[in-house]
Amino acid sequence: MIPNILTIAGSDPSGGAGIQADIKAISANGGYAMSVITALTAQNTRGVQAVSLCDTALIATQLASLREDVRIDAIKIGMLGDAAIIETVAERLTGLDCPVVLDPVMVAKGGDRLLAEAAVTALHSLLPRADLITPNLPEAADLLGCAEATTLDEMRDQAHALREIGPRAVLLKGGHLQGDQSPDLLVTAQEELWLDAPRIATRNTHGTGCTLSSALATWLGAGVPLAEATQRAKAYLSAAIAAADRLTVGSGHGPVHHFHAFQEKKK
Repeated sequence: MIPNILTIAGSDPSGGAGIQADIKAISANGGYAMSVITALTAQNTRGVQAVSLCDTALIATQLASLREDVRIDAIKIGMLGDAAIIETVAERLTGLDCPVVLDPVMVAKGGDRLLAEAAVTALHSLLPRADLITPNLPEAADLLGCAEATTLDEMRDQAHALREIGPRAVLLKGGHLQGDQSPDLLVTAQEELWLDAPRIATRNTHGTGCTLSSALATWLGAGVPLAEATQRAKAYLSAAIAAADRLTVGSGHGPVHHFHAFQEKKK
């Protein structure tokens, strides 16, 4: 069975992040992608120029329309924008019995804020609804109101602190650490699992968080256990980053190559 995966996120017209990256990652990992758009942005590989949040009534109607007709096997949540959208999404997810992966999108790679600071408290109320959250180190620090982790021990402490807020599991991404490796840490009630990968020398990493969380949601929607789903998603993202320089998209931080495996098969 091909899993139906719903992404709830903002649009990136450059195609590297947001809804566009989610749909590519879901498709590349064997899922059928659906989307509810929360925001329109004007952005490219060099930054975000404008953001327009969608009306909450329209977001609620999008979700209701899908729920009354389509089986949803897993949900990935990305950019939500403000407290009103967070509350709308939380309300409309009530009663859905499927895995939820929350990527707490707060700040774009270029430094542009994508979640109003006043909405961070509202985001906390959504965390208990998530089976997994996938923050990077700056996002984890933002959620916890503390300094960003700079060591593996600090990563471990913050991952456990985040799980105590409410999500069933935390995948804390360590790509912002210094060094030759890019370590991620999965923390559940039962285990800690470190996932390491060599750091790839490329500036084309736009949309890595969207891509990883969408791939993870796809494998969870297919019934794969969390630890294995995380390993598969990490391997997929690493390969997509390694192949990113084959693309020629923009002059800033370009996207990863979501369909690298299909290109390899054509050779």
